[in-house]
Amino acid sequence: VGLDIQDDMGRHEVGFQDNTEKIPMYDDNGCRMETHFLINKVPGNFHVSTHSAKSQPTAGDMRHVVHKLRFGMDLEAGKDVKGSFNPMESLDKAGGNAQATHDYIVRVVPSVYVSMNGNKRFPYQYTYSYRELVQYGHGGHMMPAIWFRYELSPITVQYTEKRQPIYHFLTTVCAIIGGTFTVAGILDSCIFTAHEIIKKIEIGKQS
Repeated sequence: VGLDIQDDMGRHEVGFQDNTEKIPMYDDNGCRMETHFLINKVPGNFHVSTHSAKSQPTAGDMRHVVHKLRFGMDLEAGKDVKGSFNPMESLDKAGGNAQATHDYIVRVVPSVYVSMNGNKRFPYQYTYSYRELVQYGHGGHMMPAIWFRYELSPITVQYTEKRQPIYHFLTTVCAIIGGTFTVAGILDSCIFTAHEIIKKIEIGKQS
């Protein structure tokens, strides 16, 4: 298998090898593929296939598990930000049709994370849709592949890390104390009223 990259700026790389590692698994009947590469900020796609192989397999099998697919930088360690930074994590497509092509349509949202010390990171988010289909190449042979077709949103999301100011803490404390006194006053008034009613009833019985 190899990685092919295309985009609307005319880029077309077949059998991309840089920064790519393929680890044989399942007695050489499969492999784990890890890679990273730069893409232009225009619509495009990258796909895993046997298109660059000198001889095509008689029965390709593109069932797979996506452990991680990321655009942009990773978030800093320990940062827990709600968002779709890796929605395909542990996505399991190992139980589908062995001859099928897997097509992911990915919508990438540029994101900026600004820490309290002013450092900026760009952990892009994305959402995706998926379809499975059977495709035939020249001569009627099935040529399964895993396609990731992406486009970037024109809108950027920015997260800014801030520490709550001291006056916010003081305001919260005052609100809690004020609420406590208010509830205590209401309870005291209810108890006093009930006591007065009981007292009047007892006086009425005595008379």
